[in-house]
Amino acid sequence: MGLADDIKVNAKDTYSTQWSERDGLKVPGAKDVALGNDAVKFERATIMYADLDQSTALVENHHWYFAAEVYKTFLYAATRLANNAGGTVVGYDGDRVMVVFIGNSQCNDALRCAFRINYAVKNIVQAELEAYYSSSKFKIRHTVGLDTGLVRTVRSGARGDNDLVWVGNCANLAAKLTALNADYPTWITNRVYEKLNDDNKYGMSNGSKVSMWKEFSWSQHNNDKVWASTWWRTV
Repeated sequence: MGLADDIKVNAKDTYSTQWSERDGLKVPGAKDVALGNDAVKFERATIMYADLDQSTALVENHHWYFAAEVYKTFLYAATRLANNAGGTVVGYDGDRVMVVFIGNSQCNDALRCAFRINYAVKNIVQAELEAYYSSSKFKIRHTVGLDTGLVRTVRSGARGDNDLVWVGNCANLAAKLTALNADYPTWITNRVYEKLNDDNKYGMSNGSKVSMWKEFSWSQHNNDKVWASTWWRTV
């Protein structure tokens, strides 16, 4: 069978085969999902993307090894903190990592993780960069996007070369939020905000209780209400 015929057969089989679907009790690995039309469904999961800001300029304007070190230290911090918060890392895409949170406290767990990433980037990773590259003016900037909702995971690719793909609006929107203004490192949808505990909505400043969040209208997506924050939690 030629290559074109092989692709045609795969497309025909995929479109004509009935899907099997089961509820997810834990975040699956690739081997837990069949390569055919098999899907694992989560009625609600919280998706987090943590993304370096302006990575193209970083690569273009600095030595390759400097860019590689920034990538590595940022992704290491985000991954360790995500795992510590109960999230499951499900993929890397260049300068960003995707994490899935499930369970009753998923939005609050993911949000605390995002705030801790902000602290780690600004107060640990950046400090070590400046200690070694003392003459560098480079500042690491990042964004974390969070959304929550119905999502399914399916296994995609060819036999021997495949991985899980997460299909759902919350996965797409969490990724898109990371393209917003990195002056606010944490961006969440209103769905996430409504599920936050008060200690993730309000903090103390100069002895007064204040909101941690600023409300925005997301012009790139139907003027949805979204929230952004500059706050952090120590690691």
